[in-house]
Amino acid sequence: MNYENIFIEHEKGIATLTINRPAKLNALNKATIQELHDAFSAMERNAEVKVIILTGSGEKAFVAGADISEFANFSVEEGAQLAQKGQELLFDFVENLKTPVIAAVNGFALGGGLELAMSCHFRVASDNAKMGLPEVSLGVIPGYGGTQRLPQLIGKGRAMELIMTAGMVSAEDAYRTGLVNHVVPQAELLAFCNGIASKIMRNSPAAISQAIKVVNDNFKDGVNGFNSEIDAFGYCFGTADFKEGTTAFLEKRKAEFKGN
Repeated sequence: MNYENIFIEHEKGIATLTINRPAKLNALNKATIQELHDAFSAMERNAEVKVIILTGSGEKAFVAGADISEFANFSVEEGAQLAQKGQELLFDFVENLKTPVIAAVNGFALGGGLELAMSCHFRVASDNAKMGLPEVSLGVIPGYGGTQRLPQLIGKGRAMELIMTAGMVSAEDAYRTGLVNHVVPQAELLAFCNGIASKIMRNSPAAISQAIKVVNDNFKDGVNGFNSEIDAFGYCFGTADFKEGTTAFLEKRKAEFKGN
């Protein structure tokens, strides 16, 4: 499939998905959100893709926000629909993807950009990255899950301050508060993420997909994460990956997982 706003590189099980709107600092517009949904859907179906790395083109921005020109004149109903559709198509979709997604935050991640990074399973930042949710400075609030995921990651008080001040935090502050897992020089960012991806790929895709599901379940209203864990743990016993992993351990050899 040909895309106008993104491009994908796939090598040895790792797919690198790059948002490519450098003139707009990779800002998210409607077309880009749809393309990202389509690309993530395709990679989810591709058994050869074991890990996805999401980043932005250039050295300035991961995603500098949403394309404000698209919704500046929206009504109340249109605004609500914008948030709902965006969450369904991209942000919730990425969070619940069975394939691990690493955000390689290579510069500004603001508004919808930070919300997209937070929807990934974890984040690595370049040392020049800046992150924030500036929506209240525009008279609106984060609408792509930012008010929910930011407190989960850094705590309610810090999230409240960051949202209400519309401020930005440095990569080091983001690391200190748990918003990102690692900070590395920009030139080393993708190589570092590829290193983590390689470690992930040594393990069972079937087990990893179940782990993603049950960790997410802990943050869902009305879902008992412990019960989800019990069910998923039992499910794993019926997979080929479990048979391979335990057999390899007993035979003192390296497991060769297929995923199922």
